Amino acid sequence: MGMRIFNRRGAEAQRKKIHMTLESISRRSQLSAACRLFLPHFPLCASAPLRFIFLLLLLSPRADAYPEFQVFIKESTGRAVNCAMCHAHSDGPEGTAAGQIGRLDAADMDRLAQARAALQPGQKVDSPILNPFGNHLIEVLGKEKFVELRTAPEALAELLPADSDLDHDGIPDAREYKEGTHPVNRMDGNPAALLLHNFKTSATSIGLTLAATVLGMWGLGHLLRGFARAASAKEEVED
Repeated sequence: MGMRIFNRRGAEAQRKKIHMTLESISRRSQLSAACRLFLPHFPLCASAPLRFIFLLLLLSPRADAYPEFQVFIKESTGRAVNCAMCHAHSDGPEGTAAGQIGRLDAADMDRLAQARAALQPGQKVDSPILNPFGNHLIEVLGKEKFVELRTAPEALAELLPADSDLDHDGIPDAREYKEGTHPVNRMDGNPAALLLHNFKTSATSIGLTLAATVLGMWGLGHLLRGFARAASAKEEVED
């Protein structure tokens, strides 16, 4: 009996040591959050398939989705935004759909690794799990600064270039971020600002259309008056 208790205590101590070691690795390497969820349930004497699954979880790349920015937008604007503001998929980077970690091939994984290594601003970023705005943020700010802004998401707009307008809708990306509209969807933006921008960009076309309409109405009126005079002259001749 004493030997069994000793063995049980020894196994429990070893299991806790393994958990602490793996947790330390997970935190230092910033690996998949799924690994941490699995840790408390990983038995010391797990079967080979379970150990294999755990190894995959441990080695899987972290998806890096930061909800702090979405929370800030929702609280400041009342608009509910999803991951599509920065990511290629509206549900974020975790999953097996297009634009998510589970769908990436070897070439995509290389692009992802290069994007995650862009710690400082000014580097070309082409992450397969980010959309143009997400890639633009990392290019402008650097991954290190972007992660720091999780504690102050309201400051992100101040660090974006004033002339940055990825969707060319006349509304700067910084304003779109603060207002919760999509920076790469030119149909999504402040209605008044979009109307003003469309009017400015289409002013020449609008002017030509108005001029053609006025001239067309004048010509039609002139033609109708000509028909009326011709009809009146014919009646006079008949009388």
